[in-house]
Amino acid sequence: MKVKYIVLYFSLVTTLQIYSQEKSHISFTIPSSLKENANAVIRSNQLDVTINSVDDMTVYEKRIITVLNKEGNSNVEAFVHYDNNVKIKTLEVLVFNQLGVEIKKIKKNDFKDVSAVDGGTLYSDSRVKYLEYTPVSYPYTIEFVCEVHTKNTAFIESFTPVNDYFLSVEKSAYTISFPSDITIRTKEKNLETLDITKEALQNKISYSVKNMEAIKPEDHSPALVDMAPKVLVSSNKFTLEGVQTEVDDWKAFGKWMYQDLIKDTHDLPASTIAMIQNLVKDEVTDIDKARKIYEYVQNKTRYISVQVGIGGWKPFQASEVDKLGYGDCKALTNYTMSLLNAAGIQSNYTVVYAGSSQRSLEKDFAAMQGNHVILNIPVENEEDLWLECTSQKLPFGFIGDFTDDRDVLVITPEYGEIKHTKKYGTDENLQVISGTYTISDAGFIDVNVTVNSKGIQYDNKYWLETETERDLDSHYKNRWSYVNGMSINNMHINNNKLDNEFVEAISFVAPNYSKIIGDRMLLTVNALNRNTNIPDRYRNRKLPLKIKRGFKDVDEVEITLPTGFTIESAPDNASIENEFGSYKAEIIIKDASTIVYKRELQINDGDYPKEAYEAYRAFYKEINKLDNSKIALIKNQL
Repeated sequence: MKVKYIVLYFSLVTTLQIYSQEKSHISFTIPSSLKENANAVIRSNQLDVTINSVDDMTVYEKRIITVLNKEGNSNVEAFVHYDNNVKIKTLEVLVFNQLGVEIKKIKKNDFKDVSAVDGGTLYSDSRVKYLEYTPVSYPYTIEFVCEVHTKNTAFIESFTPVNDYFLSVEKSAYTISFPSDITIRTKEKNLETLDITKEALQNKISYSVKNMEAIKPEDHSPALVDMAPKVLVSSNKFTLEGVQTEVDDWKAFGKWMYQDLIKDTHDLPASTIAMIQNLVKDEVTDIDKARKIYEYVQNKTRYISVQVGIGGWKPFQASEVDKLGYGDCKALTNYTMSLLNAAGIQSNYTVVYAGSSQRSLEKDFAAMQGNHVILNIPVENEEDLWLECTSQKLPFGFIGDFTDDRDVLVITPEYGEIKHTKKYGTDENLQVISGTYTISDAGFIDVNVTVNSKGIQYDNKYWLETETERDLDSHYKNRWSYVNGMSINNMHINNNKLDNEFVEAISFVAPNYSKIIGDRMLLTVNALNRNTNIPDRYRNRKLPLKIKRGFKDVDEVEITLPTGFTIESAPDNASIENEFGSYKAEIIIKDASTIVYKRELQINDGDYPKEAYEAYRAFYKEINKLDNSKIALIKNQL
């Protein structure tokens, strides 16, 4: 009986301990619907923004998150940026086990403290404190409390309840308080299906949401940033880097940025101005001059990374970059702009959201947006040119998938203007394969192929120019992985930066390419551009279909058949056309020992409902099937 009472006693004590903890610290209180597809669950997140005046803001955050497995560790996000204008008032983390019992306390001085800059000294005051914690078991819960004070009020954090896949939210709340002489604007996105509460008072706006289930990524879906709920927040009056302003639209916003943040940074020394003018004196057109200056910047400077939110929005002096030879995107773009100005060429500092998601600035909501800067060169009666000034490899006027096809803010001395960057159309994203291969009577294949790539297909390959021979060998064996045992004889690469064309000339051999059965040989005709990708299958797809970029492949390959064999049977010519694109393949018999294989594949970019996905997948399955079509050869009888 004593044992029974002891067990009962400890059970009671354990129960009391659990219920004495905050419910959000206890892992097993998470609703089952929020655990589904989740690596981590935000139990509670409270973000309070208090604008005390035009140059005085406090941001307080208390976030409680339960990490369910190793993949969820990245969702803890216990870090804070600071610099001369951002001071940390409170920073603390508590760690709880699955029963809600506190097992560790981490104070401000226990956080790792590192520079937010990858090399260089331009931003020596820009730093980040972050939590370095290795869990002993899962699940565990982190309570992160942070309060910062800043003189910069230009960038007001948005209400973003969820920012990652496999992350669910039990409760998230946001409040912004402000004085009566400041007007706060908001823009709501993707809130329609949420359990959301909103309150708008004279000097305070608040939002809260509950029970947001985790989003599981699906193949060919829109970017999370385009689907996730968000409330953008901006003030009509604000201060940035000690400069106060009042703006309501992009026109005024751009003018303010140029006049107060950019204008006084073009301080090139007279010797550099003279050198640039001498550099371009023999060039006839402004475009040729700009190209030469761009290549000069690529050869002279290198890029240093400054983490988002740090380093300010004001670019460093052009004279500093000229002297040091490095900078972040703002510094290098501004430096290139200064050099072009020295040659009498107009260019415009441009703010953009960079990344493969093709995220645009909000055209109808003027505010501090973007994470990158590029350069715009207006060209009379033609499309504008866009320059990526951080790259030492990209050709002049080519921006690739990092900043293509999205709305950006172009800043001129007189105004700001939303423009759209270069969209690489389907026909521009072209790959042309021309080649020959010979099949021996033992099934051995001997290939010579030339691959010409343009547009985004160029973007996918230009980096190969600087790869080692060993890495190139691995790359091509992986590209043609369905050709077993291949051995590369020759690789020649030509990066034509003038025409933005990448040319690869490759020759390789492989044994046993075709299958021999008695007197017959089965030959898969498409040896050089076979589709091996079939989009994933979903029994109950939840997300729309998005094809980001269209492309076109055109192939023509001459095939020499093995001596002593004739064609017994060959696949019919194929032709498919639908809303997603088109596919054509044909085999032309040139003579008794030679055939020509022609193939053309076009994929169209576009947005489609989730119901269209299965048809899209079926299209790719059919392409895969046709690309694996075989001809049957029979050995001639003596």
